[in-house]
Amino acid sequence: MFTGLVEAIGTVQNLERLKTTARLRINSARIADGAKVGDSIAINGCCLTIVEANGSELAFEAVEETLNRTNLGQLASGSTVNLERAMTMSDRIGGHYVTGHVDAVGCVDDIEDFQDWKKFWFAVPWTLTRQMASKGSVAVDGVSLTLVDVQDDRFSVALIPHTLEVTTLGRRQCGDAVNIETDLLAKYVQRQLEFQHK
Repeated sequence: MFTGLVEAIGTVQNLERLKTTARLRINSARIADGAKVGDSIAINGCCLTIVEANGSELAFEAVEETLNRTNLGQLASGSTVNLERAMTMSDRIGGHYVTGHVDAVGCVDDIEDFQDWKKFWFAVPWTLTRQMASKGSVAVDGVSLTLVDVQDDRFSVALIPHTLEVTTLGRRQCGDAVNIETDLLAKYVQRQLEFQHK
């Protein structure tokens, strides 16, 4: 479980395709400090397990399903990613509960620049917007954000300078793929409503 508060931006060393999996190597001194094999790390909001720790470099393995259903399969040497370690029971929850299980890949649809802040629009499958409401929560590439506008096939968020600086969202451009995870509570509410209508 994660909070959606990005701890560091890591740099991809390489993504090596193997027979049935892929090995992803990421450099981040901050996240690697104290990390050990078996720990869970959210990479662009996707929960992966450390399989190797060597200095400031961490290695992860991902199956093809994970690479196809997230933006991790598009990573290359030099790509940057948002990183967050799994929360502990004593952590403050400054964001919201994020599972690290990506629902879908969306894309940056529009960016409105208001000088001191930016409004980002993300296009997503309509099945996800059914789990969204203005002032609710969403995780984009692992970043916990507050929803501003929700339309049939897209939504917007307001990004302050701090978020733009300390996450990869400030580097995103229109058309870029992003990992989307809707709020866990919204999933359960939708599921209960589906049962009531049967």
